[in-house]
Amino acid sequence: MNQPTSLTAVRAHLDSVLSGAARAWLDQALAEAAAATGRGDEKNPPVWELRFAEAGRRTGQEHADAARVVLLHAARADTATLARLYAEGTAAERRAVLHALPHLVPGPEGLPLVEDALRTNDTRLVAAAVGPYAAEHLPAHAWRHSVLKCLFTGVPVDAVAELWRRAHGNTELARMLGDFAQERTAAGRPVPDDLQRVLALTAPAPPTVKES
Repeated sequence: MNQPTSLTAVRAHLDSVLSGAARAWLDQALAEAAAATGRGDEKNPPVWELRFAEAGRRTGQEHADAARVVLLHAARADTATLARLYAEGTAAERRAVLHALPHLVPGPEGLPLVEDALRTNDTRLVAAAVGPYAAEHLPAHAWRHSVLKCLFTGVPVDAVAELWRRAHGNTELARMLGDFAQERTAAGRPVPDDLQRVLALTAPAPPTVKES
C-alpha cells in the first residue's frame, strides 16, 4: 500500500483521489461498517464484509488496499474476523488484512497471518507481510528469514519496515546473508543488489573514540 500509513492520512488520501461516485460508495460502506453491532445478529455475512470484497471494483484496484484498511478499522474487526477474511479472501483481500494488522491488533495474535503470507511466493503478499506489524512482533529468527524471503523472491528490501533498526549489528543475519550469497554464486546465479545493502546495515556501529 503506497499511501500514508496513518488512518487519518489514508482516508484523506482516498478523499483526494477517488471519484465522486467512489467516495460516496466508500462513505456508505464505512457507515455500514461502523453500524455493525458485533453481537452476531447481523446478516451473514455482514453488509460491510460484502463491501470489503467489492472494494476493488468500486474504488479501482490501485486504491482498494487503502479502502479495505479503513473499512476494517471502521468495522472494528477483531483478530478472529481478520483471520477469517484472510482465509476466505482473494490475494488482494489478504493483502489488505495484512496492511490493517498494525491498526487493529496490538499484540502478536496476528502473526499466523504474517507467517502464512511469508510461505507464499506472491511478491505483493510478501511485501505486505514485512510491514510495520512484522517489524514490531515477528520473532528474530522468523524476521531474519523474512528478509531472505524478500531477497529470494525479488521483493525490494525497502518494503521491510524498520529494516535498519532490526538489522543493525545483527551478526546472525549477516551470516545468513553470506551463506545465501555463496549459494547463489556457486549455482551460477546473480546475487541480488539489495543483499549488499542489508549486509552493510548489519555492521555494528564503530566504537566511539574518547577524547583525551
